[in-house]
Amino acid sequence: MQTDFLIIGSGIAGLTYAIKVAQKYPDKKITIITKTQTEETNTKYAQGGVAGVWDKEHDSYEKHIEDTLIAGDGLCNKESVEIVVKEGPTRIKEIIQYGADFDKTEAGEYALGREGGHSEFRILHYKDITGWEMERTLIQKMKTLPNIELLKNCYVLDLITQHHLGFLVTKSTHDIRCFGVYVLNLKTNKIEKILSNITLLASGGCGQVYKTTTNPTIATGDGVAMVYRAKGRIENMEFIQFHPTALFEPGLSPSFLISEAVRGDGAILRNNKNEAFMEKYDPRKDLAPRDIVARAIDNEMKKDGAEHVWLDCRAMDEEKFKHHFPNIYEHCLNIGIDVFQNMIPVAPAAHYSCGGIKTDEWARTSILNLYACGECSSTGLHGANRLASNSLLEAMVFGHRAYVDTERKIRAGIANDLKETDIPDWNTKGTSDPKEMILITQSRKELEQIMSNYVGIVRNNIRLDRALTRLDLLFEETEKMYKSTKVSPQLCQLRNLITVGYLIVKSAQFRKESRGLHYNTDYPEKSPLLQNIIL
Repeated sequence: MQTDFLIIGSGIAGLTYAIKVAQKYPDKKITIITKTQTEETNTKYAQGGVAGVWDKEHDSYEKHIEDTLIAGDGLCNKESVEIVVKEGPTRIKEIIQYGADFDKTEAGEYALGREGGHSEFRILHYKDITGWEMERTLIQKMKTLPNIELLKNCYVLDLITQHHLGFLVTKSTHDIRCFGVYVLNLKTNKIEKILSNITLLASGGCGQVYKTTTNPTIATGDGVAMVYRAKGRIENMEFIQFHPTALFEPGLSPSFLISEAVRGDGAILRNNKNEAFMEKYDPRKDLAPRDIVARAIDNEMKKDGAEHVWLDCRAMDEEKFKHHFPNIYEHCLNIGIDVFQNMIPVAPAAHYSCGGIKTDEWARTSILNLYACGECSSTGLHGANRLASNSLLEAMVFGHRAYVDTERKIRAGIANDLKETDIPDWNTKGTSDPKEMILITQSRKELEQIMSNYVGIVRNNIRLDRALTRLDLLFEETEKMYKSTKVSPQLCQLRNLITVGYLIVKSAQFRKESRGLHYNTDYPEKSPLLQNIIL
């Protein structure tokens, strides 16, 4: 297949870009690939909301910028922060024009929320399923554009670059170009080539590398792993954000998220002695940034030998809670927790990757004709820790900026002169059907245990060394299986997760300090040298 624009992923970042290029170029073909169903994305599971300076009387760009920089702990790219904060409200207005329905007050004004790290009320939300509402809106808009083709149940295996044409490609190669992708069509079980002038990766996060995560099962770091294999640049993978308050339900994955907005509305964290403990760790108490709250909870759990702490909502306004958090209220009630009578058991869970595919201010990667935006990218916005509700904003802003840069490229006369016949077919010679799926599932469990036990909220050199040793063994076993076995999503996702795990560990080893989401007990202080870890 040949297409004009190829988008990997159907979340907010990918759909923002797809809609804009489809509207601008109605005679061109836009192809979106998703490995399951259209709406099954990280976007769908975002509860809290989307941050933006809305109330100019009390809020300002300067305040939002400052809050983002403080949360990022010195490693934000200030230019990226200013771009997102200043362009964000326009993108929010755009999705409202598409039909997004954010909650309003009785007076008809938008009901603005506040979350940890924010100095003002600036978060627009739709109850406690904001991501779902934004995804619904974009899908509805996409369906009105006939030049968008959506390929569901297609698993992207690799980016096609000069490497596949027989050229030697290394990290020092300056003109690596992306020509498209190899895709495993899960309906036909055949591997196909899709060539494109422009490819955008919006493949989401990598939370499934950990045993406990709020991310859906699709979040296996595929985009980051593919770019790393293609010799593209990856940045700051050590900064994995653990959401402080995932509902504690042993054995269930993914974990159900108790939005930070609940604490923004007055919920209090308590330890197993019923003490409100956050005042011991930060003057902002329960509204401190996520890295501080997650480490505080981790420390309280270790002190008490407990598996969770408690979130106390009992003093909150009942009607307001039910209106703002109906999904959370119903879910808790279904498992026997009445939030106005009982405290909610919570524990940190892997939630968001602040690093990823290194991009510039136009979402361009180090590989020509390849953009990246959304959670798979590292735009410089988040630095060492993401400020709550900045992610949906970032996805829309850089999805738009990738579109603007694409326009420039097309005006300059970009063309992919390769034909499908120039690209070799996927080589399956010497491979056979997998004989035992247990080899893949067991390796996956081992990987999750390694990452959770050794590369979690608190790390040290011994744990990181041990993690790398075990990952090396898993890598060797999996590569041997990959070379001899016909590909499957399970095998490819395992391979990608091992690559992501390696990148997290190596980045963590290179960072000889504690900063933001990365806390190493062997280097408890911040280094005066501010640096990004690029692999």
